[in-house]
Amino acid sequence: MRVPVAVAREPLIRVRELSKIFGASRALDAVSLGIYPAEVVALLGANGAGKSTLVKILAGSQTADAGEIWLDGAPRHFSSPLSARRFGIVAVHQQINEGIAPGLSVAENLLLDELCKPDADFWLNRKRLLERAASIAAGLGLTLPLEQPIEHLGQAERQLVVLARALALQPRLLILDEPTAALSDAEAQRLFGLIDTLRTRGVAILYISHRLSDLQRVADRAIVLRDGQFAGEFTARQLPEAVSAMLGQALAEHVYQPRVAGREVLKLNAMQILSRSAAFDLTLHENEVVVLTGLLGAGKSEIAEVLFGLRKALSGRVQLDGVAWHANSPRQAIQSGVFFAAEDRASQSLVPDFSLRRTLTLPFLERFSRGGFIRNRAEATAVEAQVAALGIKTGGIDVPMSALSGGNQQKVVLGRWLLGEGRVLILDEPFQGVDVRARRDIGQLLRDSAKGRATLVICADVDEALEIADRILLVRDHAVVAEYPRAGLNRADLVAALAGSDVTEHSPQATPRSRASA
Repeated sequence: MRVPVAVAREPLIRVRELSKIFGASRALDAVSLGIYPAEVVALLGANGAGKSTLVKILAGSQTADAGEIWLDGAPRHFSSPLSARRFGIVAVHQQINEGIAPGLSVAENLLLDELCKPDADFWLNRKRLLERAASIAAGLGLTLPLEQPIEHLGQAERQLVVLARALALQPRLLILDEPTAALSDAEAQRLFGLIDTLRTRGVAILYISHRLSDLQRVADRAIVLRDGQFAGEFTARQLPEAVSAMLGQALAEHVYQPRVAGREVLKLNAMQILSRSAAFDLTLHENEVVVLTGLLGAGKSEIAEVLFGLRKALSGRVQLDGVAWHANSPRQAIQSGVFFAAEDRASQSLVPDFSLRRTLTLPFLERFSRGGFIRNRAEATAVEAQVAALGIKTGGIDVPMSALSGGNQQKVVLGRWLLGEGRVLILDEPFQGVDVRARRDIGQLLRDSAKGRATLVICADVDEALEIADRILLVRDHAVVAEYPRAGLNRADLVAALAGSDVTEHSPQATPRSRASA
């Protein structure tokens, strides 16, 4: 429960008639709002509503074309993120890789802001650097390999590093853009506790999330943007009305529709990922959607990487359509009809400066080629159909991917693999940065298109898992340790299992799967 905190009468920061134009697109259109000390303001909006643009302007990454920003009752101009930080405005952006420095260690990334100061001397004293980094990590309750290169960490761990560094700056206004997108329920709860502490210290927080459960937990009020314009302000109790304002209509209640599993497509026997992990079995069938869920570092992504040829398992056997199979590379996996969309779309799914069209068709260019030349009309027809089916908001199929919002980029990555006739579709956190209606649409599209294909979705968020799955597999220590049929599954039981309780204690439906526990 949130602890009530007295809110100041004057806002810490006020935005007046803020506008931003990109070519023919008006990303922000005369937006005005205020944020007070000691409050958490939820910023809601569908993909492309202007949220990220507003955040970048407040954080100094972009400049507005019109309007004013007032801080402490005086007009301010932030020409860079550094100038914004000098006034106590710190942002953690949705694209986490924008906040890390590849090639540096975890410790150096935790201290990146301090190391960039002209008088910094941490690099001269390794012991002092590690001690200071450990102190910053402890502020978020993290235990990380400080001397390991940052690129060796998973997406969720990188997100926690960036969050810890932001908190170390002691912000007056902390902007969090989808901070729990890669976190499980347990890690998110730890973050929420820190947010409560920051509120009691008078910190103002602008919180952007498509997870309504997050907003119900932390928000004091909500501000809605739609098509770049201010669309209303709501109390914490009015979040359903806020979602309606965000979408322009009420969101229908989701009702789970069970599917009948078909024949076996993919089967893993005695699979062991690491020497310290248990061996496990896993079977995927046609027509069903199976979710892998677990805490940070549980090994969910590693299982997917083995299937796609990105990682070698220690031992185990794999059968695809009843035949022994093993992917030595992603190319071989794709040729066999095993497709994978990685969690880190920026570095693993997108090519800089590629257009929407080419990003969608990249793995299947042979399908649109004849005599070594691409049949542009056939390619365009297929791409336009995917854009319409997924509701991708774009100015055209030949715009660069950088012109799309994060949520729309995610839809493009998904649409790419739906173009092919795959036997197995593996999606790692496909709902990151996707608004609630788009999440519902994508989930329904996955289920509607699941006939004749096995679908495996990696999902840390409990609500997302329950919304899309026919079966849920719990991963712990790089092994599948329990299986839950979706029908009748209770959210509280699944949360308890994720937290480390006995998987059979809370739900009689749970079936132990690990060979070590069998």
